[in-house]
Amino acid sequence: MTKPLTCDVVVVGAGMVGAASALYAVRAGLRVVLVDRGPVAGGTTGAGEGNLLVSDKEPGPELDLALFSARLWDGIAAEPGVARAVEYERKGGLVVASDPRGLTALEGFAEGQRAAGVAAAPVAAGDLHELEPHLARGLAGGVLYPQDAQVMPTLAAAHLVRLARLAGASLLTGSTVTGVLRTASGSVRGVRTPRGDVHAPAVVNAAGTWGGELAALAGVFLPVLPRRGFVLVTEPLPPTVRHKVYAADYVADVASDSAALQTSPVVEGTAGGPVLIGASRERVGFDRSFSLPVARALAAGATRLFPFLEGVRAMRAYLGFRPYLPDHLPVIGPDPRVPGLLHACGHEGAGIGLATGTGHLLAQVLIGRAPDLDLAPFRPDRFPDSPPGGSPDRSAEGPAGLPGERLRESPGRPGEFHRPEDTP
Repeated sequence: MTKPLTCDVVVVGAGMVGAASALYAVRAGLRVVLVDRGPVAGGTTGAGEGNLLVSDKEPGPELDLALFSARLWDGIAAEPGVARAVEYERKGGLVVASDPRGLTALEGFAEGQRAAGVAAAPVAAGDLHELEPHLARGLAGGVLYPQDAQVMPTLAAAHLVRLARLAGASLLTGSTVTGVLRTASGSVRGVRTPRGDVHAPAVVNAAGTWGGELAALAGVFLPVLPRRGFVLVTEPLPPTVRHKVYAADYVADVASDSAALQTSPVVEGTAGGPVLIGASRERVGFDRSFSLPVARALAAGATRLFPFLEGVRAMRAYLGFRPYLPDHLPVIGPDPRVPGLLHACGHEGAGIGLATGTGHLLAQVLIGRAPDLDLAPFRPDRFPDSPPGGSPDRSAEGPAGLPGERLRESPGRPGEFHRPEDTP
Protein backbone atom coordinates (compact mmCIF):
# COMPACT_ATOMS: atom_id res chain seq x y z
CA MET A 1 0.00 0.00 0.00
CA THR A 2 1.87 3.07 -1.22
CA LYS A 3 -0.96 5.63 -1.24
CA PRO A 4 -3.29 6.38 1.66
CA LEU A 5 -6.58 4.56 1.40
CA THR A 6 -9.71 6.63 1.87
CA CYS A 7 -12.98 5.20 3.16
CA ASP A 8 -15.89 6.05 5.43
CA VAL A 9 -14.95 3.82 8.35
CA VAL A 10 -11.96 1.75 9.47
CA VAL A 11 -12.79 -1.30 11.59
CA VAL A 12 -9.80 -2.44 13.66
CA GLY A 13 -9.96 -6.13 14.52
CA ALA A 14 -11.04 -9.00 12.27
CA GLY A 15 -12.55 -11.21 14.95
CA MET A 16 -16.26 -11.93 15.03
CA VAL A 17 -17.26 -8.49 16.32
CA GLY A 18 -15.10 -6.69 13.78
CA ALA A 19 -16.34 -8.93 10.98
CA ALA A 20 -19.96 -8.23 11.87
CA SER A 21 -19.26 -4.50 12.23
CA ALA A 22 -17.69 -4.42 8.76
CA LEU A 23 -20.55 -6.42 7.25
CA TYR A 24 -23.36 -4.26 8.61
CA ALA A 25 -21.50 -1.04 7.85
CA VAL A 26 -20.89 -1.94 4.20
CA ARG A 27 -24.47 -3.15 3.82
CA ALA A 28 -25.56 0.25 5.14
CA GLY A 29 -23.81 1.82 2.15
CA LEU A 30 -20.50 2.81 3.77
CA ARG A 31 -17.02 2.29 2.35
CA VAL A 32 -15.24 0.03 4.83
CA VAL A 33 -11.67 -1.09 5.44
CA LEU A 34 -11.20 -3.94 7.94
CA VAL A 35 -7.71 -4.04 9.48
CA ASP A 36 -6.04 -6.67 11.67
CA ARG A 37 -2.44 -7.22 12.73
CA GLY A 38 -2.91 -10.97 12.20
CA PRO A 39 -5.31 -13.19 10.27
CA VAL A 40 -9.09 -13.21 10.40
CA ALA A 41 -10.24 -14.75 13.71
CA GLY A 42 -6.67 -14.93 14.95
CA GLY A 43 -7.45 -13.84 18.52
CA THR A 44 -10.28 -14.53 20.94
CA THR A 45 -12.70 -15.60 18.21
CA GLY A 46 -10.48 -18.43 17.02
CA ALA A 47 -10.19 -19.76 20.57
CA GLY A 48 -13.93 -19.70 21.30
CA GLU A 49 -16.61 -22.36 21.34
CA GLY A 50 -18.99 -20.46 19.07
CA ASN A 51 -21.80 -19.97 21.56
CA LEU A 52 -24.83 -17.83 20.76
CA LEU A 53 -26.43 -17.79 24.19
CA VAL A 54 -29.32 -16.14 25.99
CA SER A 55 -29.46 -18.73 28.79
CA ASP A 56 -26.55 -17.36 30.81
CA LYS A 57 -27.68 -13.72 30.93
CA GLU A 58 -29.79 -12.07 33.59
CA PRO A 59 -32.45 -9.51 32.63
CA GLY A 60 -30.85 -6.24 31.62
CA PRO A 61 -29.04 -4.58 28.72
CA GLU A 62 -26.79 -7.55 27.87
CA LEU A 63 -29.75 -9.91 27.64
CA ASP A 64 -31.63 -7.38 25.49
CA LEU A 65 -28.61 -7.27 23.18
CA ALA A 66 -28.37 -11.08 23.16
CA LEU A 67 -32.03 -11.50 22.16
CA PHE A 68 -31.64 -8.83 19.47
CA SER A 69 -28.46 -10.49 18.20
CA ALA A 70 -30.08 -13.93 18.15
CA ARG A 71 -32.74 -12.64 15.77
CA LEU A 72 -30.06 -11.17 13.53
CA TRP A 73 -28.09 -14.44 13.60
CA ASP A 74 -31.26 -16.23 12.48
CA GLY A 75 -31.52 -13.79 9.59
CA ILE A 76 -27.90 -14.24 8.51
CA ALA A 77 -28.17 -18.02 8.83
CA ALA A 78 -31.22 -17.93 6.53
CA GLU A 79 -29.17 -16.38 3.71
CA PRO A 80 -28.26 -18.87 0.96
CA GLY A 81 -25.50 -21.25 2.03
CA VAL A 82 -24.65 -19.45 5.29
CA ALA A 83 -25.99 -21.90 7.88
CA ARG A 84 -24.03 -24.77 6.41
CA ALA A 85 -20.90 -22.69 5.85
CA VAL A 86 -20.71 -21.54 9.48
CA GLU A 87 -22.11 -24.76 11.05
CA TYR A 88 -25.05 -22.87 12.52
CA GLU A 89 -27.08 -25.06 14.87
CA ARG A 90 -29.99 -23.84 16.94
CA LYS A 91 -29.51 -26.79 19.27
CA GLY A 92 -30.78 -25.19 22.46
CA GLY A 93 -29.19 -25.08 25.88
CA LEU A 94 -29.91 -27.30 28.85
CA VAL A 95 -28.93 -25.96 32.28
CA VAL A 96 -29.02 -28.57 35.05
CA ALA A 97 -28.99 -28.41 38.83
CA SER A 98 -27.49 -31.11 41.03
CA ASP A 99 -29.66 -30.52 44.12
CA PRO A 100 -33.07 -29.05 45.03
CA ARG A 101 -31.60 -25.81 46.37
CA GLY A 102 -29.74 -25.20 43.12
CA LEU A 103 -32.85 -26.03 41.12
CA THR A 104 -34.91 -23.50 43.06
CA ALA A 105 -32.35 -20.79 42.31
CA LEU A 106 -32.19 -21.81 38.65
CA GLU A 107 -35.97 -21.74 38.25
CA GLY A 108 -36.11 -18.29 39.87
CA PHE A 109 -33.44 -17.06 37.47
CA ALA A 110 -35.38 -18.49 34.51
CA GLU A 111 -38.60 -16.85 35.68
CA GLY A 112 -36.96 -13.43 35.47
CA GLN A 113 -35.59 -14.26 32.03
CA ARG A 114 -39.02 -15.30 30.75
CA ALA A 115 -40.38 -11.90 31.77
CA ALA A 116 -37.65 -10.37 29.57
CA GLY A 117 -38.58 -12.44 26.51
CA VAL A 118 -36.49 -15.60 26.90
CA ALA A 119 -38.02 -18.99 26.14
CA ALA A 120 -37.17 -21.08 29.21
CA ALA A 121 -38.96 -24.35 29.93
CA PRO A 122 -38.56 -26.17 33.27
CA VAL A 123 -37.45 -29.78 32.96
CA ALA A 124 -38.27 -32.25 35.73
CA ALA A 125 -35.60 -34.68 36.87
CA GLY A 126 -37.44 -37.59 35.28
CA ASP A 127 -37.54 -35.86 31.89
CA LEU A 128 -33.86 -34.91 31.61
CA HIS A 129 -32.89 -38.14 29.90
CA GLU A 130 -35.45 -37.68 27.15
CA LEU A 131 -33.42 -34.62 26.17
CA GLU A 132 -29.95 -36.02 26.99
CA PRO A 133 -29.93 -39.84 27.27
CA HIS A 134 -26.32 -39.98 28.49
CA LEU A 135 -26.69 -37.39 31.23
CA ALA A 136 -25.74 -38.43 34.77
CA ARG A 137 -28.43 -39.84 37.03
CA GLY A 138 -29.58 -38.17 40.20
CA LEU A 139 -29.77 -34.56 39.01
CA ALA A 140 -32.55 -32.46 40.51
CA GLY A 141 -33.83 -31.01 37.24
CA GLY A 142 -33.08 -28.25 34.80
CA VAL A 143 -34.26 -25.58 32.38
CA LEU A 144 -34.31 -25.87 28.58
CA TYR A 145 -33.45 -22.79 26.50
CA PRO A 146 -34.44 -23.43 22.86
CA GLN A 147 -33.06 -20.08 21.64
CA ASP A 148 -29.44 -21.02 22.38
CA ALA A 149 -27.42 -21.79 19.25
CA GLN A 150 -23.88 -22.47 18.09
CA VAL A 151 -21.58 -21.70 15.16
CA MET A 152 -18.04 -22.75 14.34
CA PRO A 153 -16.45 -19.39 15.26
CA THR A 154 -13.49 -19.30 12.87
CA LEU A 155 -15.66 -20.29 9.92
CA ALA A 156 -18.37 -17.83 10.96
CA ALA A 157 -15.98 -14.87 11.23
CA ALA A 158 -14.34 -15.76 7.92
CA HIS A 159 -17.70 -16.05 6.22
CA LEU A 160 -18.93 -12.70 7.56
CA VAL A 161 -15.72 -11.14 6.25
CA ARG A 162 -16.33 -12.84 2.90
CA LEU A 163 -19.87 -11.41 2.76
CA ALA A 164 -18.51 -7.97 3.65
CA ARG A 165 -15.90 -8.15 0.90
CA LEU A 166 -18.50 -9.29 -1.63
CA ALA A 167 -20.44 -6.13 -0.68
CA GLY A 168 -17.37 -3.96 -1.29
CA ALA A 169 -15.35 -3.89 1.95
CA SER A 170 -11.54 -4.09 1.86
CA LEU A 171 -9.47 -6.35 4.14
CA LEU A 172 -5.94 -5.63 5.37
CA THR A 173 -4.49 -8.49 7.43
CA GLY A 174 -0.98 -8.49 8.84
CA SER A 175 -1.31 -4.73 9.37
CA THR A 176 -0.73 -3.58 12.94
CA VAL A 177 -2.37 -0.27 13.80
CA THR A 178 0.41 1.84 15.29
CA GLY A 179 -1.51 5.08 15.64
CA VAL A 180 -4.93 6.68 15.47
CA LEU A 181 -4.75 9.77 13.25
CA ARG A 182 -6.52 12.89 14.47
CA THR A 183 -7.22 16.35 13.16
CA ALA A 184 -6.08 19.56 14.83
CA SER A 185 -9.48 19.75 16.53
CA GLY A 186 -9.07 16.22 17.93
CA SER A 187 -11.43 14.32 15.64
CA VAL A 188 -10.46 10.98 14.15
CA ARG A 189 -9.11 11.00 10.61
CA GLY A 190 -7.96 7.39 10.24
CA VAL A 191 -5.27 4.97 11.40
CA ARG A 192 -1.57 4.44 10.73
CA THR A 193 -0.09 1.05 9.85
CA PRO A 194 3.38 -0.02 8.64
CA ARG A 195 1.80 -0.52 5.22
CA GLY A 196 0.49 3.03 5.07
CA ASP A 197 -2.25 5.25 6.44
CA VAL A 198 -5.96 4.57 6.08
CA HIS A 199 -7.92 7.81 6.10
CA ALA A 200 -11.49 7.85 7.39
CA PRO A 201 -13.69 10.07 9.56
CA ALA A 202 -14.64 7.08 11.74
CA VAL A 203 -12.66 4.31 13.43
CA VAL A 204 -14.29 1.31 15.13
CA ASN A 205 -12.31 -0.28 17.95
CA ALA A 206 -13.10 -4.00 17.66
CA ALA A 207 -9.68 -5.07 18.93
CA GLY A 208 -10.93 -7.51 21.57
CA THR A 209 -8.52 -8.02 24.46
CA TRP A 210 -6.33 -5.28 22.97
CA GLY A 211 -9.21 -2.81 22.89
CA GLY A 212 -7.68 -0.87 25.77
CA GLU A 213 -4.41 -0.48 23.87
CA LEU A 214 -6.17 0.78 20.77
CA ALA A 215 -8.20 3.20 22.87
CA ALA A 216 -4.95 4.48 24.38
CA LEU A 217 -3.62 5.21 20.88
CA ALA A 218 -6.60 7.53 20.52
CA GLY A 219 -5.91 9.11 23.91
CA VAL A 220 -8.71 7.54 25.96
CA PHE A 221 -8.83 4.90 28.69
CA LEU A 222 -10.75 1.61 28.61
CA PRO A 223 -10.04 -0.95 31.39
CA VAL A 224 -10.08 -4.03 29.14
CA LEU A 225 -8.27 -7.02 30.68
CA PRO A 226 -7.75 -10.59 29.43
CA ARG A 227 -9.62 -13.39 31.20
CA ARG A 228 -8.12 -16.75 30.27
CA GLY A 229 -10.15 -19.84 29.48
CA PHE A 230 -9.33 -23.41 28.41
CA VAL A 231 -11.32 -25.82 26.26
CA LEU A 232 -10.78 -29.57 25.97
CA VAL A 233 -11.55 -31.27 22.65
CA THR A 234 -12.40 -34.97 22.54
CA GLU A 235 -11.91 -37.46 19.75
CA PRO A 236 -14.74 -37.43 17.17
CA LEU A 237 -17.86 -39.19 18.42
CA PRO A 238 -21.23 -40.14 16.97
CA PRO A 239 -23.94 -37.61 17.87
CA THR A 240 -24.14 -38.05 21.63
CA VAL A 241 -24.56 -34.68 23.36
CA ARG A 242 -27.58 -33.01 21.80
CA HIS A 243 -27.61 -29.59 23.47
CA LYS A 244 -25.19 -27.21 25.08
CA VAL A 245 -25.32 -28.63 28.60
CA TYR A 246 -23.94 -26.87 31.62
CA ALA A 247 -24.25 -26.74 35.39
CA ALA A 248 -26.23 -23.92 36.98
CA ASP A 249 -23.16 -22.49 38.72
CA TYR A 250 -21.71 -21.51 35.32
CA VAL A 251 -23.89 -18.38 35.36
CA ALA A 252 -22.39 -17.26 38.67
CA ASP A 253 -18.86 -17.83 37.33
CA VAL A 254 -19.56 -15.67 34.28
CA ALA A 255 -20.79 -12.82 36.49
CA SER A 256 -17.98 -13.12 39.03
CA ASP A 257 -15.37 -10.39 39.51
CA SER A 258 -12.82 -12.81 40.96
CA ALA A 259 -9.39 -13.05 39.35
CA ALA A 260 -8.92 -16.55 40.77
CA LEU A 261 -9.48 -19.75 38.85
CA GLN A 262 -13.12 -20.78 38.49
CA THR A 263 -14.38 -23.83 36.66
CA SER A 264 -17.89 -25.10 36.00
CA PRO A 265 -18.80 -27.94 33.64
CA VAL A 266 -19.96 -27.04 30.14
CA VAL A 267 -20.32 -29.79 27.53
CA GLU A 268 -21.49 -29.62 23.92
CA GLY A 269 -21.15 -31.59 20.73
CA THR A 270 -20.08 -30.18 17.37
CA ALA A 271 -21.09 -30.81 13.78
CA GLY A 272 -17.69 -32.39 13.16
CA GLY A 273 -18.02 -34.95 15.96
CA PRO A 274 -15.67 -33.82 18.77
CA VAL A 275 -17.18 -32.78 22.07
CA LEU A 276 -16.05 -29.44 23.53
CA ILE A 277 -15.53 -29.25 27.28
CA GLY A 278 -15.27 -26.03 29.31
CA ALA A 279 -15.37 -23.73 31.09
CA SER A 280 -12.62 -22.05 33.06
CA ARG A 281 -12.04 -18.42 33.94
CA GLU A 282 -9.04 -16.73 35.53
CA ARG A 283 -7.19 -13.45 35.21
CA VAL A 284 -3.51 -14.25 34.73
CA GLY A 285 -2.62 -11.65 32.14
CA PHE A 286 -1.66 -13.13 28.78
CA ASP A 287 -0.04 -16.25 30.20
CA ARG A 288 -0.36 -18.92 27.50
CA SER A 289 1.08 -21.73 29.61
CA PHE A 290 -0.79 -25.01 29.63
CA SER A 291 -2.34 -25.69 33.04
CA LEU A 292 -2.75 -29.35 34.00
CA PRO A 293 -4.86 -28.49 37.10
CA VAL A 294 -7.33 -26.63 34.89
CA ALA A 295 -7.50 -29.50 32.40
CA ARG A 296 -8.11 -31.96 35.23
CA ALA A 297 -10.85 -29.76 36.69
CA LEU A 298 -12.58 -29.48 33.31
CA ALA A 299 -12.42 -33.23 32.73
CA ALA A 300 -13.73 -33.98 36.21
CA GLY A 301 -16.66 -31.59 35.79
CA ALA A 302 -17.55 -32.99 32.38
CA THR A 303 -17.56 -36.60 33.58
CA ARG A 304 -19.83 -35.63 36.47
CA LEU A 305 -22.38 -34.44 33.91
CA PHE A 306 -21.73 -37.19 31.35
CA PRO A 307 -20.12 -40.30 32.92
CA PHE A 308 -19.55 -41.91 29.50
CA LEU A 309 -16.83 -39.32 28.86
CA GLU A 310 -14.54 -41.17 31.29
CA GLY A 311 -13.81 -43.60 28.46
CA VAL A 312 -13.32 -40.93 25.77
CA ARG A 313 -9.93 -39.54 24.80
CA ALA A 314 -9.23 -35.82 24.98
CA MET A 315 -7.28 -35.15 21.78
CA ARG A 316 -6.15 -31.61 22.55
CA ALA A 317 -6.72 -28.48 24.60
CA TYR A 318 -6.66 -24.86 23.57
CA LEU A 319 -6.91 -21.55 25.36
CA GLY A 320 -7.98 -18.01 24.68
CA PHE A 321 -8.43 -14.67 26.40
CA ARG A 322 -11.83 -13.10 26.87
CA PRO A 323 -11.88 -9.27 26.77
CA TYR A 324 -13.09 -8.51 30.30
CA LEU A 325 -14.49 -5.22 31.61
CA PRO A 326 -15.18 -4.66 35.32
CA ASP A 327 -18.97 -4.34 35.00
CA HIS A 328 -19.27 -7.28 32.53
CA LEU A 329 -20.82 -5.13 29.82
CA PRO A 330 -19.15 -4.36 26.49
CA VAL A 331 -18.45 -0.86 25.26
CA ILE A 332 -20.52 -0.15 22.17
CA GLY A 333 -20.99 3.12 20.36
CA PRO A 334 -19.38 6.52 19.85
CA ASP A 335 -16.83 7.82 22.33
CA PRO A 336 -17.73 11.41 23.27
CA ARG A 337 -14.11 12.05 24.23
CA VAL A 338 -12.85 11.59 20.66
CA PRO A 339 -15.23 12.50 17.82
CA GLY A 340 -15.25 9.77 15.19
CA LEU A 341 -14.03 7.01 17.53
CA LEU A 342 -16.48 4.19 18.16
CA HIS A 343 -15.99 1.12 20.32
CA ALA A 344 -17.13 -2.48 19.93
CA CYS A 345 -15.13 -4.46 22.46
CA GLY A 346 -15.19 -5.93 25.97
CA HIS A 347 -17.81 -8.60 25.24
CA GLU A 348 -15.90 -11.09 27.40
CA GLY A 349 -17.05 -14.63 26.45
CA ALA A 350 -20.20 -13.51 24.66
CA GLY A 351 -18.70 -11.78 21.63
CA ILE A 352 -19.67 -14.50 19.14
CA GLY A 353 -23.32 -14.23 20.08
CA LEU A 354 -23.44 -10.45 20.54
CA ALA A 355 -21.49 -9.61 17.37
CA THR A 356 -24.46 -9.26 15.05
CA GLY A 357 -26.34 -6.88 17.32
CA THR A 358 -23.20 -4.89 17.98
CA GLY A 359 -22.41 -4.51 14.28
CA HIS A 360 -25.98 -3.62 13.38
CA LEU A 361 -26.24 -0.93 16.08
CA LEU A 362 -22.90 0.61 15.13
CA ALA A 363 -23.94 0.77 11.48
CA GLN A 364 -27.09 2.63 12.47
CA VAL A 365 -25.03 5.15 14.44
CA LEU A 366 -22.56 5.56 11.59
CA ILE A 367 -25.27 6.48 9.09
CA GLY A 368 -26.99 8.82 11.53
CA ARG A 369 -29.96 6.68 12.49
CA ALA A 370 -31.28 6.11 15.99
CA PRO A 371 -30.10 2.66 17.13
CA ASP A 372 -32.71 -0.02 17.72
CA LEU A 373 -31.44 -0.50 21.29
CA ASP A 374 -30.47 2.11 23.85
CA LEU A 375 -26.66 2.30 23.88
CA ALA A 376 -26.44 4.26 27.14
CA PRO A 377 -25.59 1.19 29.29
CA PHE A 378 -22.68 0.42 26.94
CA ARG A 379 -21.27 3.96 26.76
CA PRO A 380 -17.46 4.02 26.56
CA ASP A 381 -16.99 6.90 29.00
CA ARG A 382 -18.68 5.17 31.95
CA PHE A 383 -15.31 4.30 33.46
CA PRO A 384 -12.85 6.68 35.17
CA ASP A 385 -10.48 8.50 32.84
CA SER A 386 -7.50 6.54 34.16
CA PRO A 387 -6.91 3.45 36.29
CA PRO A 388 -6.44 3.90 40.05
CA GLY A 389 -2.82 4.79 40.74
CA GLY A 390 -2.09 5.85 37.15
CA SER A 391 -1.13 3.62 34.24
CA PRO A 392 -1.61 -0.14 34.70
CA ASP A 393 1.56 -2.19 35.14
CA ARG A 394 1.49 -4.23 31.95
CA SER A 395 4.75 -5.86 32.97
CA ALA A 396 2.81 -7.90 35.50
CA GLU A 397 -0.06 -8.62 33.15
CA GLY A 398 1.68 -9.39 29.89
CA PRO A 399 1.75 -12.75 28.12
CA ALA A 400 4.06 -14.37 30.67
CA GLY A 401 1.69 -13.53 33.51
CA LEU A 402 4.41 -13.96 36.13
CA PRO A 403 4.47 -11.39 38.96
CA GLY A 404 7.73 -9.49 39.07
CA GLU A 405 8.90 -10.63 35.63
CA ARG A 406 9.67 -7.61 33.50
CA LEU A 407 8.37 -7.77 29.96
CA ARG A 408 9.40 -5.82 26.91
CA GLU A 409 7.00 -4.26 24.49
CA SER A 410 7.27 -5.93 21.09
CA PRO A 411 8.73 -3.60 18.43
CA GLY A 412 6.00 -2.25 16.18
CA ARG A 413 3.24 -3.88 18.27
CA PRO A 414 1.97 -1.40 20.85
CA GLY A 415 0.55 -3.19 23.86
CA GLU A 416 2.02 -6.56 22.90
CA PHE A 417 4.65 -7.82 25.36
CA HIS A 418 7.22 -10.58 25.42
CA ARG A 419 9.87 -11.91 27.77
CA PRO A 420 13.40 -10.78 26.95
CA GLU A 421 14.36 -14.22 25.68
CA ASP A 422 11.31 -14.53 23.43
CA THR A 423 11.31 -13.65 19.78
CA PRO A 424 8.66 -10.96 19.22
